[in-house]
Amino acid sequence: MEFAIVGSYLANVKKRIFPDFSWCLMLAVLFCTACASDASDDARVFRYNESANLSSLDPAFARTLEPMWVVDQLFDGLVELDENLEVKPLIAERFDLDSSGQVWTFYLRDDVRFHATDGVPGLEDGRPCKSHDVVYSLNRLRDPSVASSGAWILDAVDSDAIGQGIIALGDSAVQITLKAPFPPFLGLMSTVYANVVPVEAVEFFGVDFRSHPIGTGPFQLAWWMEDVACVLHRNPHHWERDETGQALPYLEAVHISFASDMGAEFQGLKQGKFDFMSGLHPAYMNELLDDSGNLNASYSANIRLETVPFLKTDYIGFYTETDVEVGWKPWQDKSVRQALSAGIDRVSIARNLRRGAVMPSESFVPPVLLGTDAETPSFSEEFPLRVEWAIAVLDSLRSVHPEPWPTLRISTTSDYTDLCAALQFQWGLLGLDVAIDVVSAAAHRERVATGKASLFRKSWLADYPDAENFLGLFHSRNFAPSGPNYSHFSDAKFDAMFEQAMITTNAQERLEIYRSMNERISQFMPVIPLFHDQVTHFVRNDVMGWKVSPVNRLDLREVRKKGAQ
Repeated sequence: MEFAIVGSYLANVKKRIFPDFSWCLMLAVLFCTACASDASDDARVFRYNESANLSSLDPAFARTLEPMWVVDQLFDGLVELDENLEVKPLIAERFDLDSSGQVWTFYLRDDVRFHATDGVPGLEDGRPCKSHDVVYSLNRLRDPSVASSGAWILDAVDSDAIGQGIIALGDSAVQITLKAPFPPFLGLMSTVYANVVPVEAVEFFGVDFRSHPIGTGPFQLAWWMEDVACVLHRNPHHWERDETGQALPYLEAVHISFASDMGAEFQGLKQGKFDFMSGLHPAYMNELLDDSGNLNASYSANIRLETVPFLKTDYIGFYTETDVEVGWKPWQDKSVRQALSAGIDRVSIARNLRRGAVMPSESFVPPVLLGTDAETPSFSEEFPLRVEWAIAVLDSLRSVHPEPWPTLRISTTSDYTDLCAALQFQWGLLGLDVAIDVVSAAAHRERVATGKASLFRKSWLADYPDAENFLGLFHSRNFAPSGPNYSHFSDAKFDAMFEQAMITTNAQERLEIYRSMNERISQFMPVIPLFHDQVTHFVRNDVMGWKVSPVNRLDLREVRKKGAQ
């Protein structure tokens, strides 16, 4: 069956707000058959696989990358991040901040419309997006009955101000008042949570808005069956244009499969059934990459590797809060933690366990957020490895705290046993007894959040491009389980620097404070940074206009495929 025929079926079904299950099942079979028959020659459709499936297409609940990628195609926010981590206008044509550093005003474009949707009163032909839509969408995040996972992006807003700090100024402007200056706030508005939704659709569908998303984005939902596939169609009334004036997006449709087998996803990429694949997995990592992290030459005829430094840090954390009655614990002594860091061969880990696809680092904050060089260091260059110094430090401590010392037990999940085994071996060379506790992801989260793990493997992924997002993990007010300070690190000087950074409006001065804070974390070392990840995309060579974002957002607006008419 031709794609166009299946597309007409989907378009007809979309007009029925609640298609019955038999129609959905039949269309699942029809669409999957169509994709299998002409996937290789239909250049109008972009295809990829999502192994984790989707739980919701409501931006208020898009807490992981899987739904974020789809939500980004369906919705727009006031602002967005470009590939250089600069905040740019989107629905807002422009924005400004008053002299107090607390009042943001966003001025909206007048050509943005919601998707036309039969069956929803007021949206049959779409309608312009107005300031009250923005106010509604943001306040919805704060509604306890909604229980959005994104409510935290508005923590800085002054709920005691008029309109709880978020008000419409006529139809075309929105004013947001903060409790105090908070420089990262604009970046928070670029998150998926801040996307704009129409009140009519949310009230019409209720909880089912999760599967009937309506926004202003470049694509609109045509069809979604959980565990089967999701299909997006081009929004013919999307407001964005390229530099030549051509309407975006270029693609006619996006097809998302839900094959949980990563090996099958890799085979689909090789065969041309999928147009791109994200990330590294043992199922294909060693076959695709050489020892230096480059694409193996045998694949270069059909596939290219696109990478960019990722705002993500993998680290070993320590529970640093002491208990006088329990006595001395080696991992609670900063000298021990410094020795452990000095004894890690980060280059070997990056090369042998991650095929050179990560950047070894002793800095918790990714370099790009500190204004320093973000290039991957050459593996031919010496990276700090000070085993003799580490042994000397530990020997001096042994004279004060005689052995036997308690076992260092690293809590982790099965995905990272290779990494922890490498650390176990390297720290064993320092004369330490190290064990690995492999538990489920849920058990690991609970252990780390409640302080039951003395050592733990963890990673931190930025939600927005500001060093505050990383440094906030060490403020004393953010102790877990209510906050992300899993180490329970507390330092009055660090807290004071943090507060000073938040009231510093000069970007360069604030950057200098951030650097000093990062150095102080390196001094006390409540965590040992291991490496910064990279966004890794394997893309078919016939895909043009591909952009790689440091926060791994998926932008298909200007993507096209060779052979498309």
